Amino acid sequence: MGIVRVEDALRLAYEADLDLVEVAPDARPPVCKIMDYGKFKYEAAQKQREARRNQQMTVIKEQKLRPKIDDHDYETKKGHVVRFLKDGSKVKVTIMFRGREQSRPELGFRLLQRLGNDVAEYGFVETSAKQDGRNMTMVLAPHKGAKTRVKAQQERGGKPQPGPDAAPTS
Repeated sequence: MGIVRVEDALRLAYEADLDLVEVAPDARPPVCKIMDYGKFKYEAAQKQREARRNQQMTVIKEQKLRPKIDDHDYETKKGHVVRFLKDGSKVKVTIMFRGREQSRPELGFRLLQRLGNDVAEYGFVETSAKQDGRNMTMVLAPHKGAKTRVKAQQERGGKPQPGPDAAPTS
């Protein structure tokens, strides 16, 4: 409608049984629309709810290890990491050093590299191993669409493929 005086705009809105809503207050002159404000608020809330439904939450799980870990314990911890990655979560792997272990950080570095290589099928190393005081950390992230692949497979009626740590069934 172009530039209209405020009184005329209010009169037009009143005649149309609608509201005069300011949509761009910082513009010169301010921009207003004649609309049903209740309907506008409702539609905005619906869009926001839909956007919230479609967004994906990133969850970071943590798995703690020690440099002198036994093979069986390592396999158990690796199974947990694989499960977290399959669920679509990021995994922060922390190696805790105590006492004299701090003088041998290469042991922890090799352990983290081994874990990264073992779970490469399910995720990738997002942040490489870094020493942080008494701890060494590494972050693993799932491959793109890992969680959606598992969900799609379950919806089709198939079971997700068992990981390398699963026991054989007969």
